[in-house]
Amino acid sequence: MRVSRLLLVTLRETPADAEIPSHQLLLRGGYIRRVSAGIYVYLPLMWRVIKKVMKIVQQEMDLVGGLETLLPQLQPSELWKKSGRWEGYTQGEGIMFNLKDRQKRSLGLGPTHEEVVTSVVDELINSYRQLPITIYQTQTKFRDEIRPRFGLMRGREFIMKDAYSFHTNESCLQDTYKKMDAAYKKIFARCGLKVIPVEADSGAIGGEASQEFMLTADSGEDCILISPDGKYAANQEKAVSIPSDPLPIKEEQSSIQTTICSGSIEDLCKTSQLDSSQIIKVILMLATIEEGKFQPILISLRGDQELNEVKLFNEVTKLINKNVLEISPITSEGVASQGLPPFPFGSIGPDLEDTYLKGAKNWSNNFMRLADHTAIKLKTFICGANELNKHKFNTNWKEISKTPSPLDIRKAKPGERCVHDPLQTLQEARGIEVGHIFQLGTKYSNALRATFTDEEGTLKPFWMGCYGIGISRLSQAAVEQNNDDLGIIWPLAIAPYHVIIVIANMQDILQKELGEMLYLKLQESKIEVLLDDRDERAGVKFKDADLIGIPLRIVVGRDAKEGKVEFLIRHSKQSKLVSSHEALNEVITHVQSISNA
Repeated sequence: MRVSRLLLVTLRETPADAEIPSHQLLLRGGYIRRVSAGIYVYLPLMWRVIKKVMKIVQQEMDLVGGLETLLPQLQPSELWKKSGRWEGYTQGEGIMFNLKDRQKRSLGLGPTHEEVVTSVVDELINSYRQLPITIYQTQTKFRDEIRPRFGLMRGREFIMKDAYSFHTNESCLQDTYKKMDAAYKKIFARCGLKVIPVEADSGAIGGEASQEFMLTADSGEDCILISPDGKYAANQEKAVSIPSDPLPIKEEQSSIQTTICSGSIEDLCKTSQLDSSQIIKVILMLATIEEGKFQPILISLRGDQELNEVKLFNEVTKLINKNVLEISPITSEGVASQGLPPFPFGSIGPDLEDTYLKGAKNWSNNFMRLADHTAIKLKTFICGANELNKHKFNTNWKEISKTPSPLDIRKAKPGERCVHDPLQTLQEARGIEVGHIFQLGTKYSNALRATFTDEEGTLKPFWMGCYGIGISRLSQAAVEQNNDDLGIIWPLAIAPYHVIIVIANMQDILQKELGEMLYLKLQESKIEVLLDDRDERAGVKFKDADLIGIPLRIVVGRDAKEGKVEFLIRHSKQSKLVSSHEALNEVITHVQSISNA
């Protein structure tokens, strides 16, 4: 391809709305164009990258026995209502675009396809003899992101590969899960990316176990906690650790004391000479449950710990055994809206009476009482006395009439000890999620009553797995991990072109002829080559070549009269003057190295 015909428009200035390097470089390099918030055009260079990623994914999915298909983007609400996910995905801050057709039937644009694929497989597969089976697709997904940002990283429309496996039992599911794990690692390695598998929360997809694949990058939205020996890695949403020991309290008689300016843990520590690890803080949250029900939750947490809202959501969902739509803080305005008297915010203790909820308009009249293990393990502590500006000092759980259920609902933090080896401490890294695999179990097959007949002739629900890779996100994330102050540095396997030939002076007949000859020779060798044949200054061409990041470069300049050219490797910036024949061999050798990988 000739640059003069490429529709290449590069930018010298960084667009104001681009916050991270990869987003900036893809816009500046003429790879993508913004149409609206979270909606982008993939220009020719970007589409070549995406197709290469898709090809690698397709090859590896076929090797593990995947059957490629294409599922509908427009999905009926009935299927989602059967699984219990319609309300959660469409109400409040739900992410599903939804609409009604001319017959007033509700439909959604698919953010994911568990319901559709489960219903189809239920119709097609009747016997255990037809299992296991894995179906996959690559297509556009839609999610109504509250805050689309970072270009293709968090868009409202994106390309994803999702696969779904169906099994007779858990053991069979786990075998496929392991094969997918290996296949994903191979995919990312072939794409030339450094990716860490981490334990993860299953989120809205659900299931018993899941693992994310995190591409390490300073701009990553996710916090990953890793052990130095490499034996443990988890997203902070899922991570566990051994917390620091609390500072002991001198045993004295329990008392209630006035604590001025104690609206926060920090204030209480300053005014009363306490350490936050000696305090139990109480957080009030409200769970919105299906069927319009609301459950107040009273959470006890050691003062130096942070609430992990993902862990809390999962635990509340298990305890209630119904779909929880969201969990949000209880505010004084919320209390007033229920017609209730003011709560003693800033001085609430674990034993706040349920009578505070008496007469609520649509809240439950009883608190769900939960506590993190760190709070329960405190032998003596300070907590709110349920009166404004008053706290209980040197109290204990025996004196607290309402002991909450102990759970792990705190955030693990870097610097804390590892569970598998207390001699090691967790380290923090930032990551971009580019893949996620799930063991779904029978969650969807039970909900949709999707069954097969086993060897004894009994109807059994399918065991299922789900496996996703964000194709467009991965393509941008590759830039986040591979760039420098000059521009993009594409890994060779997914670069839009393997090599770019830059003719320094198009008015020089010898340079032009040599450049054209190299261009034809490389094309004959099935090398993907870009020829910069524009009548521009050499400096402009070099800057564009650096910016768009083609991994190999041949510069045809003043040494063309001796039949020599400059051969440059973009990632190392190493260049050398070689004969045109040697340059051809260098390119072919590099390209063959990825073909043989």
